[in-house]
Amino acid sequence: MTDVLQQLTATIQDRIDNADPNSSYVASLHAKGLNKILEKVAEECTETLIAAKDAAISGDKKDLIYETADLWFHSLVMLSHMDVDSQSVLDELARRFDLSGIAEKASRTQHGKQN
Repeated sequence: MTDVLQQLTATIQDRIDNADPNSSYVASLHAKGLNKILEKVAEECTETLIAAKDAAISGDKKDLIYETADLWFHSLVMLSHMDVDSQSVLDELARRFDLSGIAEKASRTQHGKQN
């Protein structure tokens, strides 16, 4: 799994560094700036939520998988725009492995992050 994530991260970075915004979707998003990228993340999040609701009713998860892939992709574009490597997110997920969800949430409150 991390091989795909690493390849995708490298491809996104290559597009940012080397591609023309007129011919590359990733380069065009970066050229449009953070607000446009965030709009796309929000749009993909909404589409993923709708697909999940539809899948719960129909049992067909194809659109849920498709929309989740779009959400993950656009999240990676957002992270790249913010100079955050996907490995940092993987490291954070790994850190949480032996931590219960309740304890992790409590630690966020203690560190000034409330969710």
